Amino acid sequence: MGAKKTSGKRKSGARRDKFPRQGQRAGSSFAGASFERSQVLGSGTQTTRINVQAYAAVPTALNALPGLPQEFTGREDEITKVLSLLDPESGAGAAVGSVAGLPGVGKTTLAHAVGHAALDKGWFTGVQMVNLRGYDPTPVLPEDALEALLRAVGVAADHIPPTLDEREGLYRSQLDALARVGERILVLADNASTSEQVRSLLPARHHVVLVTSRHTLPGLGARLFNLHPLQPDAAVDLLHQRLKVADPDDGRVQDEPAAAEELAALCGYLPLALQIAAALLADDPDQPLSERVRMLTDAGSRLGGLDDGERSLRAVFDECLTRLTPQQADLYRLLGLHPGPDISVAGVAALTDQSTDKVVPLLRQLVQARLLIQNSQSRDRWFMHDLLRVHAQDQARITMDRGRVPRRRYEQALTRLTEYYVRLAEAADTHLRPVERAVSPLFTGRGQALAWFDGERENLLAITHTHARTQTALDLGFALGYYLDWRRRFQDLITVRAHALEASQALGDSLNQAGAWSNLGNALQRLKRHAEALEAHRTALDFFQQTDDKPGQADAWNNLGNALERLERHAEALEAHRTSLDFFQQTGNTHGQAGAWNNLGNALGKFERHAESLEAHRTSLELFQQTGDVHSRGRVWVNLGGTLSRLKRHADALEARRTSLELFQQTDDSHGQAGAWIDLGRALGKLERHADALEAHRTGLELFQQTDDSHGQASAWNNLGNALERLERHAEALEAHQTSLELFQQTDDSNGQGTAWNNLGVASRSLERHMEAIAAGEKAVEMLTQQEDWERAGEAWGELATTLTASGAEPSRARNAWEQSATAYTRAGANEAAVASRSNAEASPPGA
Repeated sequence: MGAKKTSGKRKSGARRDKFPRQGQRAGSSFAGASFERSQVLGSGTQTTRINVQAYAAVPTALNALPGLPQEFTGREDEITKVLSLLDPESGAGAAVGSVAGLPGVGKTTLAHAVGHAALDKGWFTGVQMVNLRGYDPTPVLPEDALEALLRAVGVAADHIPPTLDEREGLYRSQLDALARVGERILVLADNASTSEQVRSLLPARHHVVLVTSRHTLPGLGARLFNLHPLQPDAAVDLLHQRLKVADPDDGRVQDEPAAAEELAALCGYLPLALQIAAALLADDPDQPLSERVRMLTDAGSRLGGLDDGERSLRAVFDECLTRLTPQQADLYRLLGLHPGPDISVAGVAALTDQSTDKVVPLLRQLVQARLLIQNSQSRDRWFMHDLLRVHAQDQARITMDRGRVPRRRYEQALTRLTEYYVRLAEAADTHLRPVERAVSPLFTGRGQALAWFDGERENLLAITHTHARTQTALDLGFALGYYLDWRRRFQDLITVRAHALEASQALGDSLNQAGAWSNLGNALQRLKRHAEALEAHRTALDFFQQTDDKPGQADAWNNLGNALERLERHAEALEAHRTSLDFFQQTGNTHGQAGAWNNLGNALGKFERHAESLEAHRTSLELFQQTGDVHSRGRVWVNLGGTLSRLKRHADALEARRTSLELFQQTDDSHGQAGAWIDLGRALGKLERHADALEAHRTGLELFQQTDDSHGQASAWNNLGNALERLERHAEALEAHQTSLELFQQTDDSNGQGTAWNNLGVASRSLERHMEAIAAGEKAVEMLTQQEDWERAGEAWGELATTLTASGAEPSRARNAWEQSATAYTRAGANEAAVASRSNAEASPPGA
């Protein structure tokens, strides 16, 4: 585990009383009555016309529910939850439920489905719907809603009183009368925007009101059911079912499943958006789903592609803004400037140039309007549904295009936000760098800094990408390095390092280009791109030499040595580390000297100069002790333990492993602890404490799983299998090595695969499955030879020889395998092992 050096950056109108309309009522029929202004009773869909015949023919039949769309799907859990409120056995008496969700999420359709399900269960004798049109320019007044409901329950138009209070009293008396004769009514109050619209419709007892709204309507005291977008599978199923309704032979979803999934994601899993997309596809039956996906992806706005001529998602979202105050609408648009997936309260304060006390109420108001979502796990973070984010971005652009003043205001807002992220990232970074450097007071310590980075990682990456080739990308490319390396986000690490390099080149910043090349090289090494890393470090060294930057040259030689080490160019690596040490000593950099001694110890070990390696590691420990770098001491103890093991000082190696584990625990390095547990297991195995070794490897495996390190898990399963083999639990060992092989294959580690094949061969031999063991052994020697890992190849040839002998194969085959083992060990410089293999070859019968 070589220490690397990372380069730092240089520096509403009045309410009117409504009077009943004049009309002739004959018996129980409403035929002939005038309903010119009564547009509230009906199916609950968002239309402006009412089909009078839908309720006029049979006014005493209270079921006004329309049928469900054939493509209705994916809401079984939500229906069950709402039904729990409606169940007459629940003992709730009069009950009120509120289904809330963002526009287009399917609140009305869910209410219809709940009504049908409740009727099927016999819980209600009728369902009555009233569309309150809360988000129309002229929402329905409570007295108008009561008038429609009173007529629906059979009250003659000329018997409906004029005032709100009188209508409310008559409505409740009618519901009580129905309750006395065993009738139970479900009232669906659809599309409410305020509690005031609904409060007068609430029954006194027995009956139930279910409200749908984009707002939570806290004044109702209702049980709240938050309706979210569909799950991905259900969204794809909706597309499929809707296309099948239009054409039973439409098989596009089955033909292009990946495109269907992508299309559903582009629609934000929002039912209205999915229905519009399906309608557009149905209108063009020859259009592949992939083409529709490209249209939505390539368009300047996804919203423009979600308009079928009758329904427009943009129009629905635009309507939402008309219900906001100017301050709320302005915040909504400003949030569209933010390139990341969510934002903290502090980030909003920076964006708006207001205090957190002022922005929090506005954020909560947008949540109530279902235009923003508060993170349930991290309460100071807020985010938008994907399509609402697109809409907010569009609104921000429209506002900026109105003139120079709004454009400048929004640009200043974005600048404040960007500067906030850069300032905090640089401050947090100081807590992750070597301990001798000053730390920022903006964070109380390393833990708080890591937590901030964890919360803001995706935002910081988005801002880096958005501000490519600028000072912001350069600043964040340097500031994010230690964090991303610590969290093992190596692909992200390469991305930000590449952005920093590109920005330094675009800005003509030669001073930081050298450091950017060094940092990129280290990132490339993390993903085992060693040849590219070597070139990056050579370029960095050239820059540092051109400016006679000795501290920079020290870092570059150190990193160059690590890259050469990974490329098995050990002699060159040894010289590079010696040169690095000289430069660190010249510049008086104690921390750098400590790292150079550690790497020098590793390089010496490659030449089996273990006594010198041991002294180098001890020197490194003393220097890191002087600098107070606890974590680096843990890494050195790892290497020192390996050296002691090679010197066959297994008890001392065990103590070194325990020390490294303790130090990684002190620094809360879960990944370091995982590796230390594996090393501890190996040390215990050397002392024949195989049961203890097994437990250590299991602990290491659990930690690697927690840190989502597939390669570490592969290594852990490999060592776990070895421990099980020593305990003669051969079947379990075989399974562990098979898992190890699969993980090494996933991570494209050919060397690891060769080792796993070797161990699979050993486990198969123990189970007397000799043919499988021979095949595994042959695969192992092939892969390890290709990798030129001569020491492991020598071991694999020896195991294959043992398997051939156990299987009763021709003696000459075993003898040849032992000879191959000796040759490989010789090439590795493992002379003692080579002598043993050659001795085994000579002891083998010559055979035929």
